Amino acid sequence: MPSISILDQSPVLKGQTGAEALHDTVKFAKLADELGYKRFWVSEHHDTRSLAGSSPEVLLPYLAAATKQIRLGSGGVMLPHYSAYKVAEQFKVIEALTPSRIDLGVGRAPGGMPRATMALHEGKKREVHKYPEQVEDLLSYLNDSLDVNHPYYGLKATPQVDHSPDVWILGSSEGSAEIAAQHGLPFCYAQFINGEDGKRALERYQKSFQPSPMLKKPYAMLTLFAVCAETITKAEKMVKVTDEVLLAIEQGKQLEHMPTYEDVSAQTYTEYERKRIQYNRSRMVVGTGASIKEELESWNKGVEVDEWMFVTLTSTFEEKIIASRELAGALL
Repeated sequence: MPSISILDQSPVLKGQTGAEALHDTVKFAKLADELGYKRFWVSEHHDTRSLAGSSPEVLLPYLAAATKQIRLGSGGVMLPHYSAYKVAEQFKVIEALTPSRIDLGVGRAPGGMPRATMALHEGKKREVHKYPEQVEDLLSYLNDSLDVNHPYYGLKATPQVDHSPDVWILGSSEGSAEIAAQHGLPFCYAQFINGEDGKRALERYQKSFQPSPMLKKPYAMLTLFAVCAETITKAEKMVKVTDEVLLAIEQGKQLEHMPTYEDVSAQTYTEYERKRIQYNRSRMVVGTGASIKEELESWNKGVEVDEWMFVTLTSTFEEKIIASRELAGALL
């Protein structure tokens, strides 16, 4: 069975502050470490009141100090917002403090609504077309391998470290898969964002992969929403929270917190909304640990997945803990 990992977005529960949500993430990372998950990644979302995780590069050192052996990473740093040089230095610092446990996952999505993007760029145009070039620069800064013709040749990203963080390309398209393959990097497909193109993207990545000093053969991870409980009935109840969150995002609603069961039960859906909820189930696995294991094994027959990563949204922290324990019990 492939390895399993966790992506946590630091969801803000009803009655919680953002600070409390971040402290829940720390508790969650400790549990994932104890249960034997391979990685624990944290996300970058801006101007999103229901998600407290806005700065993975700040949160990761805190998680490193609170855990023992689990790999920690960004899922991800939205590279077009930033200087590749600054990102390289930030993660070299984290790597120096936590050797051989740090993953630098990068993506090109905005991670927020347009006004947040404008604020991050101080009103300047977001030059997302330069993302492939930024990836090349980032790798060069991390590995001290700037080309002699690069305008900053000779520049060093400090501190100097014996081993650079492992770089991952994150994405929800075949274009991102191609970038990962060209550079010989591990690739994480966000099935929880785009439920349609996962198999095509992984196939393209694996067929186009070019070995590199970082990676000799392709390594593919796929991220899904996961709602796991002791019974199917309980899981079907829990997933309604995720259903409501995804529908709200599609409709441009700004959630103040994760919905509660009371919030969800008060909703009435149109026929179109019910179809969208059903469609969004392609972005998740729902059930008991045993039924989810069967579903993942079936998924893996179509295209090889080396690692599964799970995002779990629930109305209480206790339910997330239960879900993670159930998944670990079935898949580890």
